[in-house]
Amino acid sequence: MPDATMPDAIELVLGVPRHRIPGGLDWRGLRSGAVDHYLDLVAREGTYRPRPEAEDDPSWKQIIPYLCLRDGVRIFLMRRTQAGTDARLHDRYSIGIGGHVNPDDADPVGGLQREWTEELAADFEPRFEPLGVLNDDSNPVGAVHLGLVFTADAGGRPVAIRETTKLSGSFATLEEVAAIAPDLETWSGLLFDFLLAKRARTG
Repeated sequence: MPDATMPDAIELVLGVPRHRIPGGLDWRGLRSGAVDHYLDLVAREGTYRPRPEAEDDPSWKQIIPYLCLRDGVRIFLMRRTQAGTDARLHDRYSIGIGGHVNPDDADPVGGLQREWTEELAADFEPRFEPLGVLNDDSNPVGAVHLGLVFTADAGGRPVAIRETTKLSGSFATLEEVAAIAPDLETWSGLLFDFLLAKRARTG
């Protein structure tokens, strides 16, 4: 069980040492499968560290559960408004819902369940299905994070954004997402590339 002992005023985030990740991380993109193995790794090797410290340490990967929500063939597309604190993200698009794992979450799936409740207004919680592992060491932000990607189906049930001052969101076809693909956030762009390639393989 990860050690979560730390003053309450400091946000603690869950992660694992880079050197403990099997096979290393000399790849970029989303690799399908292996999520269960990474969940086992986090259960064995995961620890909590202060987020400001972790953000500057690429020898340690913060674990980010990341959800691609679909409704049949459509996926949930979000756009950040200009009300956010980070101007670099203004008007950027995302197809991933997720965030850091904190001690009260217990594990990445618990963190994903919390993010679902905090980010989205829906009267249901879907079944989260593991999709793959996302890595991008090409920039300082990606170098300190590792995504465990899940997918879920809304099944025709309504879903809305909670913080509408910061985000807008609705379901969109892959073609509609492709039209704004240059404005996707980095991880979402890698996830979208994976989804397009998967569709091309399966028809």
